[in-house]
Amino acid sequence: MSEDSRKLSSLERVELAARNLGLDISIKRMDQPTRTAEEAAKAAGCAVGQIVKSLVFVNADTHGLTLLLVSGAHNADTAYIAATYGIRLKRADIDRVRDETGFAIGGVAPIGHLVELPVFVDESLLAYDQVWCAAGRPDSIFACNPKLLAEKIAAKVIRIKAS
Repeated sequence: MSEDSRKLSSLERVELAARNLGLDISIKRMDQPTRTAEEAAKAAGCAVGQIVKSLVFVNADTHGLTLLLVSGAHNADTAYIAATYGIRLKRADIDRVRDETGFAIGGVAPIGHLVELPVFVDESLLAYDQVWCAAGRPDSIFACNPKLLAEKIAAKVIRIKAS
């Protein structure tokens, strides 16, 4: 991300990233919080499974941040991910998440990060025509097609938990 982009608000970074990726999104600021999947689903009027949780982890081997886009109906099973894909993940420090993504926990968007991150997307999200993502603030979300989002951000589609 350019130095000029770092001066933008989190919402502006998400909008700019969407434009640069060719994603047509409309950010909605909600009156109620959207920090949890349940809160976001209620605010968006959708199923919890249509909420995209942007979970930031540290890759234990590279020590770089890794982003998992997980359905609001699921939890990421890091033991399963390590055993199946060889990606060993550990919890990221909240200050590091903010410093490197530019977003606070509860508002981490799938796009518009300050640094480039490897991204993995929960295959169950692809069953929906539309999902809702955090837009850089804990009260803001946007809708998009999950297949198009995964394609545009070069996300690797994985199963995030055992069947």
